Amino acid sequence: MKFFQALLIIFVFLVGCQSKDGSNAQIKDEATLELPKRPNILWLVTEDMGAYIPPFGDTTVATPNLSKLAEEGVIYPNLYSTSGVCAPSRAAIATGMYPSSIGANHMRTNSYNDEIGVPKYEAIPPSDVRMISELLRKKGYYCSNNYKTDYQFKAPVTSWDESSPYAHWRNRKHNQSFFSVINFTETHESGLFEPYGFREIETRLYHAGDSSYNWKNKGASHANNRMIEEETPVHIPKDTKFNIPPYLVDNEVTQRDMWKLYNNIAEMDRQVGAVLKQLEDDGLLENTIVFFYGDHGGPLPREKRLIYDSGLNTPMIIRFPEKLQAGTKDNQLISFVDFAPTLLSLIGEEPKSYMQGQSFLGDYKAEKRNYIHAAADRFDAETDVIRAVRDKQFKYIRNYRPEQGYYLPITYRERIPAMQELLKLRDEGKLNEAQKQWFRDNKPKEELFDCKTDPFELNNLAGNPEYKEKLNELSTEMDRWLNEIKDTPNLEERTLVDSLWSGKDSKPKTSEPILNFENGKLSISCETEGSSIGYKIIKDEKIPKSWRVYQNPIELSEGQKVQVQAHRIGFEPSRTIEFD
Repeated sequence: MKFFQALLIIFVFLVGCQSKDGSNAQIKDEATLELPKRPNILWLVTEDMGAYIPPFGDTTVATPNLSKLAEEGVIYPNLYSTSGVCAPSRAAIATGMYPSSIGANHMRTNSYNDEIGVPKYEAIPPSDVRMISELLRKKGYYCSNNYKTDYQFKAPVTSWDESSPYAHWRNRKHNQSFFSVINFTETHESGLFEPYGFREIETRLYHAGDSSYNWKNKGASHANNRMIEEETPVHIPKDTKFNIPPYLVDNEVTQRDMWKLYNNIAEMDRQVGAVLKQLEDDGLLENTIVFFYGDHGGPLPREKRLIYDSGLNTPMIIRFPEKLQAGTKDNQLISFVDFAPTLLSLIGEEPKSYMQGQSFLGDYKAEKRNYIHAAADRFDAETDVIRAVRDKQFKYIRNYRPEQGYYLPITYRERIPAMQELLKLRDEGKLNEAQKQWFRDNKPKEELFDCKTDPFELNNLAGNPEYKEKLNELSTEMDRWLNEIKDTPNLEERTLVDSLWSGKDSKPKTSEPILNFENGKLSISCETEGSSIGYKIIKDEKIPKSWRVYQNPIELSEGQKVQVQAHRIGFEPSRTIEFD
């Protein structure tokens, strides 16, 4: 009898160790990660990235560096952006706030303003909100960003030690803990019609910290596609046959775009490998938590800008020091608003009360999410109003402009050959039912999709009585979320700006800092509530590159000067003043 009991225990153990995909990799669940107390944190952020890589089941193109990272780390298949486009999503990442709660939901707040009749403005979060990088700087971290910002507001000078094409952890003080962001643009939508327009900047990553390096084709414009094309490495044969999603037309034009997509991914993987080698060469790999993720879903038509999973879902890999939980999968739902609180939690700091996300790692790890939320509003000069909520299987979408069609004639997107092909065949009446859905003249007020059985979200279940309970559940959750974050869908953008500016005609400006020097110490304050104060100490006429974050009175020596600037997010910064 004891023999059979032992067999049963072994059987239960083996079944429990199987992942949902049938592999023997144990799914990371409630286990506690024993991490360094002040780990370095490296973010490798690519653009317009769906689950097109081998660690997430797509073996079309080899990505040896990302595959190795996944083998040594944990994969997260259920990460979702808050929008299907970069700027609102990056606002969420930077602040831990939903874009539609801080005026960051329109893409972009400072462009196409003449066309839409709205002045240029910036998102204005509550006064206690700070960029996550500033919060880490206050805790002694060196914070660098290479090089993209796009937060829907100008970053205060206190946000980064360095934010430039040359920004790198190698510029920090000896043994200083760091938070470094490396942005890769190779996979951007523009790579489908302007191949490798950003290679000059990214090639510098191979020469980390060397601001004197010049790319041999420096000065090449995006318009000079022929020269850039000749520089483009080929990672995959151009005659490869690709699987085309059903909402696109499977012909030579789309196949060519798919080649560009996968080839761009392979080039990005090569750049990721170069950065990881720098980390390893510096002896920092085993004291660094490495994140890889995209800023939203894929670049193709009916992916980017939409809030189907193809526009929101992006793969994430996290490698922990000493390969903790290597080769495992974590299936929990994660939103971009969770990144900021998670970073604080990883360094032992409690997430800020204003943050609308929750930590999924670290000392302050929260209960797992039941839902993620997303929104779509203006893109360039075209506006729609859509909100979405998703659980592990179902997606509920509420259309606030049902009289308006899905498709928005966005000029930038119409430069993609596959998009041009869709429009051509639409006009010729040659699209099938799946391809025509996007071009309907109007849309239902509510949509419900089973994302497990219908991953392309083509079969609306909202009118099916069998799913009434699920529809009501997700609709109720959406109402709760909208109320909690104070999102008013369909609010006119001009009215939004009036609200952000408190009814005034121009963007608010941060008051000048107030300086008080007593007993050899300089105290600084600012009457603008929520302003960050940055300062530089100048000695022998040498001006530091980085601004320090003011926290306590500054002790000054004879002959030193101080430059000071105050800046509240979304306001105009104060002028820089100098104290001698």
